[in-house]
Amino acid sequence: MAESDLTLRAGNAELIIAPSDGGSLHGLRIDGTELLRQDPGTGQFVMAPWAGRLGYGEFEVDGHTYHLPTNKPPHSIHGTARDGTWEVVAVSPTTATITHQLTDPWPFPGTVTQSFTLADDSLAMTMRITATEEPFPAQGGWHPWFLRDVPPAKGPLELSFDPAWQEERGPDYLPTGRHIPPTEPPWDDDFGMPDGARATLTWPGFLELTITSPVHDMVVWTLPEESLSVEPQSGPPNGLNTDPRIVTPTDPLDVRAEWRWRRN
Repeated sequence: MAESDLTLRAGNAELIIAPSDGGSLHGLRIDGTELLRQDPGTGQFVMAPWAGRLGYGEFEVDGHTYHLPTNKPPHSIHGTARDGTWEVVAVSPTTATITHQLTDPWPFPGTVTQSFTLADDSLAMTMRITATEEPFPAQGGWHPWFLRDVPPAKGPLELSFDPAWQEERGPDYLPTGRHIPPTEPPWDDDFGMPDGARATLTWPGFLELTITSPVHDMVVWTLPEESLSVEPQSGPPNGLNTDPRIVTPTDPLDVRAEWRWRRN
């Protein structure tokens, strides 16, 4: 754990926040058991000012095309905020607020703010993306890496969710715009949940954790052997091009999610 990390504690829950590592979570421990993957770039990182793949690193505002580095060739992925330093705005034993100033290579000045509230049985997260001057399209979300196997559990992690549809993924890994019935795993796919994102993760004999969010898109990534990811986000992959949500100094984008757990 870095000296700059923040540690929140509530009952038997402990949360590690890393402002100097892109505002990520370095750990969530329940009853002393770590639930998040620990190698570099995992834990949980924030996705802002876009989430998932941005097609070919390009988006358009008022007829001008902007180009971003393609860090997942041929696309750009998961925004720029996870690569920057965050400042601590406020911290208490169970809460923290951190903020990040959007800068190059993102072409528009703005601010991303994350807040965390830890309880013995839950973690609440909020994000606000605000334009400083010019309006710009934005998305927000979180990318956790949940460990499949933890010592107290009697078996590997189980995932349950009930989407209304799956976004068809084209050969370039971008949504085609067509809704299809949910397929069988493995997944690296976006699912539509018009009543709000919801998924339950169960470590048998240890813990049941339910993720909820008012957003309508949830990406599920099951390909890694060690972990799986359930990612509520405010729009589909490539949404800056297909479903832009414009933020201004007076009309920010607010995103929230909650994890709630109980012993089983």
